[in-house]
Amino acid sequence: MTNAVKNLTHGRELIAFRIGDQEFCVNIMSVREIRGWTPATPMPHAPSYVLGVINLRGVVLPIVDMSLRLGMKPVEPTVRHVIIVAQVGPKVVGLLVEAVSDILTVTDENMQPTPDVANEATKAYARGILAIERRMICLLELESLFPHTESEAA
Repeated sequence: MTNAVKNLTHGRELIAFRIGDQEFCVNIMSVREIRGWTPATPMPHAPSYVLGVINLRGVVLPIVDMSLRLGMKPVEPTVRHVIIVAQVGPKVVGLLVEAVSDILTVTDENMQPTPDVANEATKAYARGILAIERRMICLLELESLFPHTESEAA
């Protein structure tokens, strides 16, 4: 098998998005849909990064501020922000991000390990760094960002 065919066979599609001036990506197979920002109804005793819930075609969907979840400054959502509706284990969660920037097809050769300067918490959910076209994109593992017990609280 040629390298080109082998790379295509092992390629995976990721959806890239922006939070502030940083780019992140997740496996596209986790993404159910992308929709515009809808104000969320706050929920008492929810984790600080859960903005609240919205009604998505009859389903109560928790909305997570990804900037807060990743330890960054909270955002003030605008009409330009989007919600990535993602399947995380048995739950569906809305991920508030600034914008979806790309759909990437990558192979293991594109992936660099998470740098040693990252703390253990970051290494738990950051699966690696993609260096593509002068961009540094952090691959996130949603199941590690939202353990089942936490998603129950949302």
